[in-house]
Amino acid sequence: MSSVLDLTLFASTFFTLFVIMDPAGSIPIFLSLTGRMTPKERASAAWQATAVSAGVLATFGLFGTYILGFLHISVQAMQISGGLLLLLVALQLLTGEESDPGKPAGKTHVALVPLGTPLLAGPGTIVAFMLAVGEAGTRVPAITAVISAFVLVHIITWASLRFSVLIHRLIGEGGITLLTKLFGMLLAAIAVQLMVNGVLAVIAEM
Repeated sequence: MSSVLDLTLFASTFFTLFVIMDPAGSIPIFLSLTGRMTPKERASAAWQATAVSAGVLATFGLFGTYILGFLHISVQAMQISGGLLLLLVALQLLTGEESDPGKPAGKTHVALVPLGTPLLAGPGTIVAFMLAVGEAGTRVPAITAVISAFVLVHIITWASLRFSVLIHRLIGEGGITLLTKLFGMLLAAIAVQLMVNGVLAVIAEM
């Protein structure tokens, strides 16, 4: 199994994306933005938001390296800045000061903005996925791990949004808050480790 799938990279990629996207924490925002929709429209919004997130991340995963090369940005710089960005996201989760995505007037675009992006595919998620793709390189087991984690996170995210009303009733507002705080603590540790790795890599090249 390990020869087909890099389990360590799968676990780290899945957990990082899962924590940043925070499907449970997105439920209250999703419900507030789709409150006036019919059940059918809400189900469609859940699918569209997930698809937009997947499309944005896939684009940056495929072409992010070329963008960095064009701008002459090193991988180490990306690790350090990405870790800092993830730390800011973690602090927002811990303090409860997430940015208000706003409420667009039209029903059609609510799944695109702010649900698909920046709520799900925000700057932190983009950076984390680009780093995972960069770590995978050209190794088939690693690439398989990153893709598998990417797909699984989006399936869970879609299910969370699709059945958001039921999940909210089951765990309540307190349960969602607790999960968000726990995810914030773990994400902060991941962010610090990214910055440490970046700094050590810079020192090693000096």
